[in-house]
Amino acid sequence: MMYMTQALHRAVQQRPDQIAVRFGERTRTFREFADRVARLAGALQALGLQPGGRVAMLALNSDRYLEYQMAVPWAGGALNPCNIRWSAAEIAYSLDDSETTILLVDEALRGLVEPIRKQTTCLREIIYCGDAALPSGMHDYEALIASHNPVPDATRHGEDLAGIFYTGGTTGFPKGVMLSHDNIVSSALALAVEDVGPKGAVYLHAAPMFHLADMGVAGANWVAGNTHSILSAFSPEALLQTIERDRVTHVILVPTMIQMLVDHPAMRQPRDLSSLRMIIYGASPISEAVLDRAMEALPNVGFMQAYGMTELSPLATVLPASYHTKEGRKLGKMRAAGRAGACVEVRIVDHEGREVPRGTVGEVIVRGPNVMQGYWNKPELTAAAVRDGWMHTGDGAYMDEDGFIFVVDRLKDMIISGGENVYSCEVENALAQHPAVASCAVIGIPSAEWGETVHAAVVVKTGQQVAAEELISHCKTLIAGYKCPRSVSFVESLPLSGAGKILKTALREPYWRDKKRQVS
Repeated sequence: MMYMTQALHRAVQQRPDQIAVRFGERTRTFREFADRVARLAGALQALGLQPGGRVAMLALNSDRYLEYQMAVPWAGGALNPCNIRWSAAEIAYSLDDSETTILLVDEALRGLVEPIRKQTTCLREIIYCGDAALPSGMHDYEALIASHNPVPDATRHGEDLAGIFYTGGTTGFPKGVMLSHDNIVSSALALAVEDVGPKGAVYLHAAPMFHLADMGVAGANWVAGNTHSILSAFSPEALLQTIERDRVTHVILVPTMIQMLVDHPAMRQPRDLSSLRMIIYGASPISEAVLDRAMEALPNVGFMQAYGMTELSPLATVLPASYHTKEGRKLGKMRAAGRAGACVEVRIVDHEGREVPRGTVGEVIVRGPNVMQGYWNKPELTAAAVRDGWMHTGDGAYMDEDGFIFVVDRLKDMIISGGENVYSCEVENALAQHPAVASCAVIGIPSAEWGETVHAAVVVKTGQQVAAEELISHCKTLIAGYKCPRSVSFVESLPLSGAGKILKTALREPYWRDKKRQVS
């Protein structure tokens, strides 16, 4: 049987005195970590946690977040990690929707507690896991651990609910993705097969820990019994300092983080980054221009792409580091999202679910033990997304003769201008190759003549200037004219989700407000 805490038991048995986690000046061995997890589990049960009950956490990354991820299943409960970028109203909705009764909160997010309390009916207990003075009306995290005896692992497993992971929230209500122990562990094992957590690695939690991208790669490192280093929140300077201090070997970064890192002045200072062996990237497409800059800045580091989504726990495909090297690039797979991971099937289908010929764009569908149980309390959405065991991702892609998939766009982000399909990531890749462009996002905006026209939102590098006409002309040297932006807006920053994805819904909203999206 598969269960999330199994890897921790194995680590305690085989390497009890190895460092399990480093967070700033705090370190814990596997023996110490497991003892704290078992005591926290006892405290959660004492606070009324029932088998399958939900426990939420609203916090920045920390060693206590890692303890929460293990203690809740140890106690027999289910995780509900809260998106730190959400409003109090969105968080309160997710708590009530999932009937969550216990919430852990740190100092950075403590200010949201009162507005959440006013809007939720299910929340009963709040645990403060910060390092400042204990706020009134909350339980102290360390006091709970100190005052409760360790309890046996409940070993919920298999198809038992491991967590509800909320996704969306930018339009309408968030959806709670139900993942089982089998879902999460199978995805961790598939990532372990791809060597994202080889034995002896030091894995750095730099991406938000509420997100499945971090949790998935962390799972592979739990399987190997590796050390976890933790960064409370991403910044290029803090990332580089932590890699040096903790001798980090592996990290997962979203493309926006990679871009911020390689363009930051801290990268031009002397650093000992010799321990770093692998950067896994994913969660959204990366432009070849940004990837080229990253590989030039870190020539001794391998780059690996992992593609997936929360509903897939999260892994679907992997593009190994070997395809990113100079020799590997000659194989023509650099723009691919990779091939199906272990235990996963991937197909490209038309709108009726029929597999399309190789090289033809269709929708990515995925089948395997990683496919979610469904959306919490949303049976109609579940039935639309999971059909005959296949998760319909909503991503448009084509597959080549070797089984590599090339993601061209979210189907909802595809621009249809004058009857021609324009894939935003292709335009973004062209724009990103201009030396003045720091980051960009491409959307469709209303056009009376064409239905939609291509519009680019661009962040210019510090100290540089560029005109819209120059960017449009630059694109015309790389891609067909009908794909090029017709208009450009210059912005200080792009709206990002808590996981670092660009929120194109927010960019589109001013243009499509009070309009029905209709294309010709």
